[in-house]
Amino acid sequence: MVDPPPSLDKARLRRQLREARREHVAALPDAVRALVFSRPPAPLFELVPKDATSGLYHANEAEAPTLGYAKWFHENGHDLALPWFADRRSAMQFKSWQNPYDEGELEIGPFGILQPKPLSEDLSPDVLLVPLVGFSAEGDRLGQGGGNYDRWLADHPNVIAIGLAWDCQRVDILPREAHDRKLAMIVTPTRIYEARA
Repeated sequence: MVDPPPSLDKARLRRQLREARREHVAALPDAVRALVFSRPPAPLFELVPKDATSGLYHANEAEAPTLGYAKWFHENGHDLALPWFADRRSAMQFKSWQNPYDEGELEIGPFGILQPKPLSEDLSPDVLLVPLVGFSAEGDRLGQGGGNYDRWLADHPNVIAIGLAWDCQRVDILPREAHDRKLAMIVTPTRIYEARA
């Protein structure tokens, strides 16, 4: 866990947390990596309405992986959606991810992340698993810095937002701004944190 002083700025904190995350993931045995985040824990799934469209992110090598969750939601009848960007300046949208077992339906987007192809169906998630660089036990989230998820969640206030993270990403205090929204839950390999009012 990184424990920053309250005065630490977000950019510096992001750098520290990204480095801690990279080191943590690099040290994990392959067998452990294959087992973590393989399916949503019961408290998370209880937050998800039965007919909900589940939005996810396509994880990079250091982020908490979402593929196991995507397969589980798919097998349990949920529509899946991934972020989609027309270009680096456009607003984040979501498009259908029909089959999490086939990455051939995805392509590299403008940020170098796999995303659905342009003709995929537009979808709006009811529940959204969000990537994060850091989090607090109270449900605060430090994102990547681009503000895409913050803006999307501000436009969709009824969406249930849930974070996935490694334990090393927890901090005691995060700088908060007016646009920051608490997550309903954060799941790590060892704990579940539910937002406190």
